[in-house]
Amino acid sequence: MDPREEFLSSTMGALDLVYNIARRMVPSVEDAQDLVQETYLAAFAAWVKGRKPDRVEPWLATICMNLARSRYRREARRPREVPMELAQGVADPSDPEREALASLDAAALRRAMWALEEGQRVALALVDIAGLSTREAAQAMGTPRGTVLSRLHRGRRSLARLLGDQVKGRQA
Repeated sequence: MDPREEFLSSTMGALDLVYNIARRMVPSVEDAQDLVQETYLAAFAAWVKGRKPDRVEPWLATICMNLARSRYRREARRPREVPMELAQGVADPSDPEREALASLDAAALRRAMWALEEGQRVALALVDIAGLSTREAAQAMGTPRGTVLSRLHRGRRSLARLLGDQVKGRQA
């Protein structure tokens, strides 16, 4: 089988997982899409060199997280870029009220996730959102399993505290 076809058939099932991890590692959708592309390029380069993992999902998660950390370090040394739409004051032609209402809960969750310490946010993204086991998350994060468990516990408690007012408001 052609290496490209083998790579695609083995890794495309994990595309949603990689995107979900990327979305929680970088602030914008565009950056997440770029990170997914970089992840698959790096994974393909390793695949062609014969480094094929037993389980693709944790392997891709590790590559994605390492690339995100490298990107963060690199961008910390650069000035922030302003999107052209914001610089020119051009509004989105879609209905902003409907979009705001539809994304209210997602936006609150995203803000709450970004308010967490990085280790907690990454642990929650890998285990609760991406569905990796705590052992796989520990391998991807490069930490002991106990560290992942404690970060999950603290992260879940912090999220409950940050989002508690919204839950109470919905029950009333």
